[in-house]
Amino acid sequence: MKTIGYAFRLLNVFTVDGDRFSGNPLCVFEAAEGLETRQMQALARQMNLSETTFVLPSERGDARVRIFTPGFEMPFAGHPTLGTASVVAAGRESVVLEMTAGLVEVRGRNETWTLRAAKPPTTRPVVATPAELSQMLGLPNGAVSDVALWVNTGVEQLVIPLATPALVHTAKPVPALLEKWGYSETKDEAMAYVWSNDGASIVVRFFFTSCGALLEDPATGSACANLGGWMLATGKPLPFSATLSQGHAVGRPSRIGLAVEADGGIYVEGAVIELGRGTVEV
Repeated sequence: MKTIGYAFRLLNVFTVDGDRFSGNPLCVFEAAEGLETRQMQALARQMNLSETTFVLPSERGDARVRIFTPGFEMPFAGHPTLGTASVVAAGRESVVLEMTAGLVEVRGRNETWTLRAAKPPTTRPVVATPAELSQMLGLPNGAVSDVALWVNTGVEQLVIPLATPALVHTAKPVPALLEKWGYSETKDEAMAYVWSNDGASIVVRFFFTSCGALLEDPATGSACANLGGWMLATGKPLPFSATLSQGHAVGRPSRIGLAVEADGGIYVEGAVIELGRGTVEV
């Protein structure tokens, strides 16, 4: 049976101070034309990273990008967008990527890349009470410090503000309660994005379920954008900017930049490092 070789690159996105093994891993198939959807899903499962992307021709942007987790396709995600942009750019400082969620402009300089959120935020209320959300996170009553919201700037996530960074660090979600109160029908996944101000930075963690297991993401650019959407929805003063710290609990420290402009534009920034390249025969 004849096989075709498809080139891929391994990257880390939202890295910290040049540490090659910080940030969130990503695999990018840089010329995926000819691959069927089932093959893309199989390759993402084979790579077994948070996400794997596939670069295709586009009539609307510089490239069309499909994003797969090991289990399903996503309309948008932050670290795959930045990492893929660094590959597609090929030395340019600006590219437009066509995602399922919409067109995303990404700008870069050296190793740092910045995207504007795929679409203006939409929100919906959370059914669970603050006490129930605290219980869901394995935290005491009073842990939730402000209104929790479902936010969508490209992919929907549950954004929960906590009273202190210590509560973020000690959060230990109860899987059954996360499935009950943190389930998103639009994403077919349960999740919780928790955050708290820590001086000049914000400490964040993102929990989610996959194939029945409770997992934690090293760095979540889409949730960072949704935090910006939360800032808009709750009427926080603008412009707003912050550095987010994530991933320490899973041994992958990550740094994410967030900016929300006065016009409502939401921007997510991070450094990208390429680790290596290879070819897979399909």
